[in-house]
Amino acid sequence: MNAQRTHHDRTGFALGLSAYALWGVLPLYFTALKAVPAVDIVAHRVLWSLPVLGALIGVSRGWGPVRRAIRDKRTIGILLVTAILIGVNWLLYVWAVTHGHILAASFGYYLNPIANVLLGRFVLRERLSRLQWTAVGIAAAGISVLAAGALSQLWVSLALCVSFALYGLLRKIVTADAVTGLAVETAILFPPTIAWLAVQAFAGQPVMGVTTTDTSLLVLAGIVSTTPLLLFTAAAKRLPLSTMGMLQFIAPTLQFLIGVAYGEHLTAAHIIAFAAIWAALVLYGIGLLRSPRLPQPPE
Repeated sequence: MNAQRTHHDRTGFALGLSAYALWGVLPLYFTALKAVPAVDIVAHRVLWSLPVLGALIGVSRGWGPVRRAIRDKRTIGILLVTAILIGVNWLLYVWAVTHGHILAASFGYYLNPIANVLLGRFVLRERLSRLQWTAVGIAAAGISVLAAGALSQLWVSLALCVSFALYGLLRKIVTADAVTGLAVETAILFPPTIAWLAVQAFAGQPVMGVTTTDTSLLVLAGIVSTTPLLLFTAAAKRLPLSTMGMLQFIAPTLQFLIGVAYGEHLTAAHIIAFAAIWAALVLYGIGLLRSPRLPQPPE
């Protein structure tokens, strides 16, 4: 029994590690498409994700939960809001990566756990320990330093953090599983996506990219978008939430390293702010491990 559980945990760890590693190297994918407008990239991400998700739901016979989600007014209302939030988040993230703001994007996702703590306290009325409040204070100090020394990029970090944190909060309370919720959100975003691509086509713009490489990468956007999510959901069923919470820091760390490797300017404000965030995350992680009630990691 113990051997089986150990194998179960190791499988879950490998799945979770793969999910966050793939999310972490996404800047490489989007940087290869920097000649394509960010709106077009997000449009193709929606366009090609829907058939992939439809196939997955068909194979797993999951149309029942989809129908229930659509028929429930509260669920469809929340998913309408989450679709807008994730659409804005995707668009801003792709824009940031393709315009040389990878460091700002990674900083935004480093802030996400702290934002989750604050939302849990003030929205869900969860109690915070002294250690968690200390982590929030240190993170706030880091943001203040960044605001003073790199204000021009701070809005990117905060917008990514707020949109993704609100998305995670709403997805936490909605009665729809990860794949069902993502499928409904993608279906909501599908009509404006088709409209945008149609307008671009009528205007004579290359909606499939200029080169063969661009076209291939745009078509693969569906698989690139859904694969990490499927790995994440499989890992979440096998691992403690505290472990998933710690693994989530892999993605922004890889993004940070990619940003530095691409030659983005690392200022003193960046260094101080990232150091403060890392200190806050260490305290946050310790608080997670000590807490009897662990928050659900973001999707």
